[in-house]
Amino acid sequence: MEEKELTGNIIAAAIEVHRHLGPGLLESAYQSCFVYELLKRGLQVEEGLTLPLMYKTIQVHTAYRLDVLVENKIIVELKSVEALNDVHTAQLLTYLKASDKRIGLLINFNVILLKDGIKRLLARKGNYDVFNENKN
Repeated sequence: MEEKELTGNIIAAAIEVHRHLGPGLLESAYQSCFVYELLKRGLQVEEGLTLPLMYKTIQVHTAYRLDVLVENKIIVELKSVEALNDVHTAQLLTYLKASDKRIGLLINFNVILLKDGIKRLLARKGNYDVFNENKN
């Protein structure tokens, strides 16, 4: 499946969850329902995948924990916060760099319209572009 189609399916799954649950729940509730929707669409999903961190001469095995990895291509970081801020974007960028993945989606379910809570991050040769889904 092409990346654009895949991200479209991921966003559609998130919209379906948000349409049924609305804002105001814990992130873990959204994650369970979101994974259900992705699996229902026939997508390969991994939850809570750990990424190691190298610190000097030691490897820290549980340094990073991805919320959701879809089709081994797209990292989805879920939030249920008042507003997304730079630290959330930095977190996802770190995950992209550590996993050598190209695309990340940051989804905040604690918004009235889900499109206002979605950011897409795209890696391009060491640089990362951030797109707000409601504007791009």
